[in-house]
Amino acid sequence: MATQRILDFLATRRPAGPCLVVDLDVVSDNFHAFERALPSSKIYYAVKANPAPEILRLLAGLGSSFDTASVAEIEMAMDAGAPAERISFGNTIKKERDIARAFELGVRLFAVDCVEEVEKVSRAAPGAQVFCRVLTDGEGAEWPLSRKFGCVPAMAIDVLRHAHALGLDAYGVSFHVGSQQTDLSAWDKALGDAKAVFATLAEEGIVLRMVNMGGGFPTRYLKDVPTAQAYGEAIFGALSRHFGNRLPETIIEPGRGMVGNAGVIKSEVVLISRKADNDNVRWVYLDIGKFGGLAETMDEAIRYPIVTPHDGGEVAPCVLAGPTCDSADVMYEKTPYPLPLSLTIGDEVLIEGTGAYTTTYSAVAFNGFEPLRSYVI
Repeated sequence: MATQRILDFLATRRPAGPCLVVDLDVVSDNFHAFERALPSSKIYYAVKANPAPEILRLLAGLGSSFDTASVAEIEMAMDAGAPAERISFGNTIKKERDIARAFELGVRLFAVDCVEEVEKVSRAAPGAQVFCRVLTDGEGAEWPLSRKFGCVPAMAIDVLRHAHALGLDAYGVSFHVGSQQTDLSAWDKALGDAKAVFATLAEEGIVLRMVNMGGGFPTRYLKDVPTAQAYGEAIFGALSRHFGNRLPETIIEPGRGMVGNAGVIKSEVVLISRKADNDNVRWVYLDIGKFGGLAETMDEAIRYPIVTPHDGGEVAPCVLAGPTCDSADVMYEKTPYPLPLSLTIGDEVLIEGTGAYTTTYSAVAFNGFEPLRSYVI
């Protein structure tokens, strides 16, 4: 997944320390793939995946909209050239003053998942559009997002009914099937739940118009994943099954699927050791770990492809860990990672598929290590 442009950059620039390099050509290709896969859906890039200004400017220029989680992200998207009407405040947990600031900036689309949040929006952003997030089970996702956000469909009906009564525009529903979702059928049940909410409220004269189908589109790590086109066909089929010929407006929020495979982290082997003379599992310590940007290795959820200078030779299982003085800074131990026996201290390795959820997860100065450097080419 390291493009020739990335390899050439690393060879010529020789950046120090662990760093992420993102190839904008791959991001552009991914955006167009989503456009082709779901031509009738608006693309709202999930800024949290990677908010690098160069990425935001590229996507704004391509016509993307933006899913934001904070006022800071709204301002980043606007600084990159996105008008307020192409920005959604997609976090369901917002301070009332942040809702007011977003509204002041021109944002009119807000996520909610309870009546208490609806009341905040009605006070701080009168007349705004709201969509209610519905819980999903996240089955099939490597990074589930099922419990913290959303409410059951029956409650979503009450939430949107309340929004309508308070003078807000009850615009639609949203769901998120879980990040790195590899089950093509995952959207089917969620769209069925969305349709039930639409139907119940329509009987009361509240006509919802939009389904936000969230993110979840995967990037390739160690296993192959379906193409954007395959997701598009499965999602369109589910939409047609549940909504017939009266298809709602739809939004998708790719984050990982937009930038994950566009980035590669260059890292260095700091130490290789064993815990006992008869221990046949080596410990390999890199100069990057959970606190340096690889937080998604928590519970070994995301297993990144690692390229070494010795690939092709004999391998053996290793425990892979980061450099900090924290016992939690171990990436792969329950399922050791196969690495070449000839790997040695000082070797540079490439951690692929790291364009999403790395720089923003990197600690500011834990143990004195600087945040993960990022280069966008």
